[in-house]
Amino acid sequence: MILLIQYTLIFASVLLLVALGGCFAEHSGVINLGLEGIMVLGALGGALAMKYLPAGTNAFVMILVVCLCAILAGMAYSILLAVAAINFKADQTLIGTAMNILSTALATVIVKSINVAENPDNVSSTIQYINAKKAFIVNIAGFEFNWFMLIAALLLAASYVILYKTRFGLRLMACGENPQAADSVGINVYKMRWAGVLISGLLGGLGGIVYITAGVSEWKFEVGVAGFGFLALAVMIFGQWKPTKIALAALLFGFFRALSNVYTGFAFLAALKIPSTVYNMMPYIISLVVLAFTSKNSRAPKAEGIPYDKGSR
Repeated sequence: MILLIQYTLIFASVLLLVALGGCFAEHSGVINLGLEGIMVLGALGGALAMKYLPAGTNAFVMILVVCLCAILAGMAYSILLAVAAINFKADQTLIGTAMNILSTALATVIVKSINVAENPDNVSSTIQYINAKKAFIVNIAGFEFNWFMLIAALLLAASYVILYKTRFGLRLMACGENPQAADSVGINVYKMRWAGVLISGLLGGLGGIVYITAGVSEWKFEVGVAGFGFLALAVMIFGQWKPTKIALAALLFGFFRALSNVYTGFAFLAALKIPSTVYNMMPYIISLVVLAFTSKNSRAPKAEGIPYDKGSR
C-alpha cells in the first residue's frame, strides 16, 4: 500500500506539472500540444545535468541545478511554438504535433553523439544517473519521499495565486478569453501569450525530469515519455483548466498509472491474472472514458487556438 501511495504521488506530480503548463498556455490563448516534446527535452536537460555534476555534489545544489537545466531546456524548446504560433500565426495543432515528433529524434541524436564521443563502442541513447538520483529521495519510515512531490505542491499553490490573485494572471486569462478587449485596455496580447507559452515550457520541462526519475536509474531517450504529455492534456481538460481541479484529476490518473507498477503486490489483483499490458494501458483507457462523459461540459478559454490579429475586431 505504501508503494502504491508513493508511485501515485510521484506520477500525479508529473501530470500536475505538465497539465499546469498546458493550463497557462491555453489561458493565454495558445494550444500547446507539444507538451510531450517539451517533456522529452526537459528530461534530457535534467539527465545531462545529473550525468555531469561531480560525484558528492550537495543534495540541494543537485536538485537546484537539475531543475534549472530541465526548466531551461523546456523553455528553449517551447520557443519554437511561441515563434510559429504567435509571431507567424501558424496552425497551433500542427506545430505541437511536429514538436512531439522532432523531440524524441533530437534527444536520441544528442545522447548518442555524446555517448559515442565518450566511447566509440557505445551507440546507445541511454543516460545513467543512478547515484545522482539519490539526492531527490528521502526515506521516511519506509516511505520514499521525493522532493519533486514538494516542488509540485508548491508550484500548484503558486499557479493558483498567479492566475487568480495577480494582475499578470488576470491579464493572461483575459488574452485567452477576449484578446481584442484585452488589447483595447492596453494589454499586450503578444507578450502575454509569449509568457503563457514560456511558462508551459518551464513546467513541462520540469515534468519531464520528474517522469524519467520516477522509478528508474537510467533512461533510454528513444522511448520518449510514453504519451504522458497527452495524458497531462486529458488531466487539464478533466480539471476544467483550473489548478485545484487539475490537482484532483492528476491524483486520479496517477493512481491508475501507479497500479501498473505495483499490481503484483496485491493478492486480489494478481489472482485476476490480468496481463501487465492491460494495467499499462489503464490510465489511457480511463482518460478516454472520462473525457467521453465530461468533454460536453468542458469550457475551454474562448480564444484558445485562434491566432491574434491586432487589426481584427
